[in-house]
Amino acid sequence: MHSTDLDVIRAALNWQSQGHRVVMGTVVRTWGSAPRPPGSLMVIRDDGQVVGSVSGGCIEDDLIRRVAAGELALRLPDTTTYGQTAEEVRRFGLPCGGSVQVVLEPLSAQSQLRELLVFIEQQQRVERRLDMVTGLVRMSVATEGDKLQFDGQSLTTVHGPRLRLLIIGGGQLPRYLANMAVMLDYQVTVCEPRVQYHEGWDGLAGVTLSTLMPDDLVLAMRLDHNSAVVAVTHDPKLDDLALMEALRTPAFYVGALGSRHNNAQRRKRLLDFGVSEAQARQLHGPVGLNMGALTTPEIALSIVAEMTALRRGMDLSQPLSNWEGSKTVCGLA
Repeated sequence: MHSTDLDVIRAALNWQSQGHRVVMGTVVRTWGSAPRPPGSLMVIRDDGQVVGSVSGGCIEDDLIRRVAAGELALRLPDTTTYGQTAEEVRRFGLPCGGSVQVVLEPLSAQSQLRELLVFIEQQQRVERRLDMVTGLVRMSVATEGDKLQFDGQSLTTVHGPRLRLLIIGGGQLPRYLANMAVMLDYQVTVCEPRVQYHEGWDGLAGVTLSTLMPDDLVLAMRLDHNSAVVAVTHDPKLDDLALMEALRTPAFYVGALGSRHNNAQRRKRLLDFGVSEAQARQLHGPVGLNMGALTTPEIALSIVAEMTALRRGMDLSQPLSNWEGSKTVCGLA
């Protein structure tokens, strides 16, 4: 879950506590080149105030007008679709002929948003199911995956803690990597027991500096499926400590800087530490997409690009020239 989604939930709860009528919109389907992916959230207050977005600004004004007029989600959840005709595409400015379907849910105590927020703040993944006929909500522990499901009768969304990135090392590359990851909404922790690398990390928004030894920190963080680990110190005494523990966790990405030869040697060492062959094969090393990166910022970019590709289910065995790119970006469809 992104921090912007948490902002949406907190705003809705705050407005409800002030006595406002609040409607929450969720993107449930897109066709063509839509500006926001399924699962995107926004809330609309009875006086037209909004937090979040379901279209990047294309249809929000019309949704605000229709909600205020009582045309949508007055008492029960409702569904509306934009971009079904060429006239709608021109009117609402949807890019490249895209279409967006949105579920509008009138919020109340039975919406269980406060309970949902508690689950998320406790680093738990939860499945929220909205009955479109009754407006009732049921929540349960989420299984692996975060796929939104909508069949017209019920809307199921999966919510959970934000993405986390643990970087082993506090040199120049970690600074670029940390900044890029923060922009992608990761909570970043930098593990650096060596005091000579501590300068400049204080006060960097979204980044926490830890002086624990890497293996202790990996265990303490209890890495989950929303976690990634990148080791970049070139010091086996630090990198290997982190990797041998991280590869035993459900982290979706574990990578290490270094040449193919160095990473082959690293995998052999990890086997001596009790890492299984299957776990050792999960190590991404050399770390990052092969995109010709040479400079430090380019290497950092290649790492976050590989992390993003894995999260989006891309087949990294295919060469870059065969990738079609995102179907939701204007001009790439």
